[in-house]
Amino acid sequence: MKTSTSKGKYGIQRTAQNKLEDLYFVDDLTFLSHTHEQMQMKTTSVAANSASVSLNIHKEKKQDLELRHREHQTDHT
Repeated sequence: MKTSTSKGKYGIQRTAQNKLEDLYFVDDLTFLSHTHEQMQMKTTSVAANSASVSLNIHKEKKQDLELRHREHQTDHT
């Protein structure tokens, strides 16, 4: 899966802004994205590269989780 994700990178990836980007485990991938478009690009890339080496994504095991956080918390009392 190295070639299907971050240009050959694997493990815990951080962006230039020192933000967590993606997590890669032995048989699982966890993608962290700020937009739906970023998530779709990552998912499409993994699916295409997986298929090229006869690996399948089990849709019944796939989970989507959307988390939203506040950019600024104003209550400092």
